[in-house]
Amino acid sequence: MKFKKLGHTDINVSLICLGTMNMGEQNTQDEGFNQMDYSYDQGVNFFDTAEVYAVPPRMETQGKTEEIIGNWFIQSKKREKIILATKMVGPGVEWIRNGGGNYTEKNMTLAIDGSLKRLQTDYIDLYQLHWPERNTNYFGKRNYNHDIKEKKWNDFESVLKALKKFVDQGKIRYVGVSNETPWGLSKFLEISQALKLPRIVSVQNPYNLLNRAYDIGMSEISCRENVGLLAYSPLAIGYLSGKYRNNQIPKKSRIGMFGDFWTRYKEDNAKKAVDDYYNLAKENGLTLTQMSLSFVNSRPFMTSNIIGATTMEQLKEDIGSVEVELSDEIIEKINLIHANNPNPTP
Repeated sequence: MKFKKLGHTDINVSLICLGTMNMGEQNTQDEGFNQMDYSYDQGVNFFDTAEVYAVPPRMETQGKTEEIIGNWFIQSKKREKIILATKMVGPGVEWIRNGGGNYTEKNMTLAIDGSLKRLQTDYIDLYQLHWPERNTNYFGKRNYNHDIKEKKWNDFESVLKALKKFVDQGKIRYVGVSNETPWGLSKFLEISQALKLPRIVSVQNPYNLLNRAYDIGMSEISCRENVGLLAYSPLAIGYLSGKYRNNQIPKKSRIGMFGDFWTRYKEDNAKKAVDDYYNLAKENGLTLTQMSLSFVNSRPFMTSNIIGATTMEQLKEDIGSVEVELSDEIIEKINLIHANNPNPTP
């Protein structure tokens, strides 16, 4: 396994991070235990979860993923061996704190204490804000549409001050953001430096061959400010495994079970791009999964690649991607496909 520093910290995290959102929905607890056991044995020391998981989010399964991880910690006695990341929901989830609420100290207290209880631990290594509470573009929104009637949002200072209290209490070690924009990340960094508040150490945003929006703006900040990307959806919910090519929809796949939740991947230009990448991988003796994950692994702004699997076969191939090196020629051809069909699934 390869490792990278988590931002400015002294923590080394594995290049592959185990994403867990399937545990409690598509995967049982026993299957989740098997995934965590295998990942740990392969050198993966970084697990990511969220209070809203399992996914798709439902009131009945909210918190189940954290509970499964907590049970694994008790059984395996490996809590101290794992860098644990979780996330607090922003506004909009009606069954969590009556709509999630804003990132206030009161809501953070409820969220952090709830996660600690479910995870059966007394600290969280990386605590992330799952999405911005302000109006901006994320979760498939290609462009930012400014609302002139929106109350000016500038709560960065109060959010960081609230997070600092939990850092000082020892409940969380470091803080990160997710689904964030260049403006948002820049403001967090600016204010944390000016007021000596907790510094953002990572950004968890989508990144894959079908969505390289991070390359525009965010990548420079990541490199220059040492705030690396934790890439989620590196296989675009499985589209970049090739299993949905030719309009195939396996019954037990995410699209087969919950297709309406991921509509952004159904566009014709996305299907065309998948076919082009599939053919390029095949020409070079690679699977589409190997090429897709290896490309994400290779980006200079990458800290860790968050993979998600429902079968052990998928998990083994995903983790094995760290051993795949793409030639300059393959990367050049990837960039050509991208130039002809850029970011079809933002």
